Amino acid sequence: MKKYILSVLLVILFAPTQAQEQSQQVTTPTTWQLAKHDAKLMFGGLKYTYSRPFSWGQDDWAIAAGVVVGAAGLNIIDQQTSDFFVKHEPDVPNIIKDFGWYFGSPQNNYGITGSVYLFGLFTKNEKIRRTGILMISAASAAGLIQTVSKTVTGRARPSDGGKFSFKPFSNEGGYHSFPSGHTILSFTTFYALSKQFSNPWVKASLITAGMISPVSRLLAGAHWLTDVALSLALTVAVVESVDKYLDKEMGTLSEMEARKAKKKISWNLKLGAGSFGITGTF
Repeated sequence: MKKYILSVLLVILFAPTQAQEQSQQVTTPTTWQLAKHDAKLMFGGLKYTYSRPFSWGQDDWAIAAGVVVGAAGLNIIDQQTSDFFVKHEPDVPNIIKDFGWYFGSPQNNYGITGSVYLFGLFTKNEKIRRTGILMISAASAAGLIQTVSKTVTGRARPSDGGKFSFKPFSNEGGYHSFPSGHTILSFTTFYALSKQFSNPWVKASLITAGMISPVSRLLAGAHWLTDVALSLALTVAVVESVDKYLDKEMGTLSEMEARKAKKKISWNLKLGAGSFGITGTF
């Protein structure tokens, strides 16, 4: 009789706990919970990007060296390419130049990427949310790099000096040529978006659209070809880094809660013929 009473008491004590754990695993997260979760992912993507060079392997350093060598080669023709683009600026339709300027502007770009994320957030569409997180985190990481680099390098724009003219830490806008902020923001958005599609034609179309801002800045004589090329390389590296981070870290809140629940001790009552026991799963 004592064993029977003990069994009933244990069932009463542990059954509600198990039911509560199961209900937590299937609970749909609120919009606010998702927003807090995603904010951590955005900041985590930014931190992950900045820490990546410390874990690069030989292949990564080889690629970085190749980019530097390639930029040095392009620098040889910086003046010629700048003259070419500026010469043909009047031949390009204004709609293309306007698109390149406005889409690459921070206020417009973040307005678009923010809208993508908010749409995914309020509709609880994980794929769109992930795309928005990737865009915002990558643009922020690359944008901070370009903001610092502009001031530190102080490279003259084609319209303000020669390709070897530098005024480090200058406050003059004419000496903020490297890197190209419009290129970074615009191409980050389109390159991140292109990664969401497997169709090569869709990918190519989005990447082509992302090149409008860089080309428009060359046409305006605002940047050298090497500024734009290195900005594109930086953008690709940052987007790939954040994308890799999200592949590892992103999941629905219910999935994260389920993983946490697996780490908790789960008690199970076992009754059998002539036997009684409690097992704990860790």
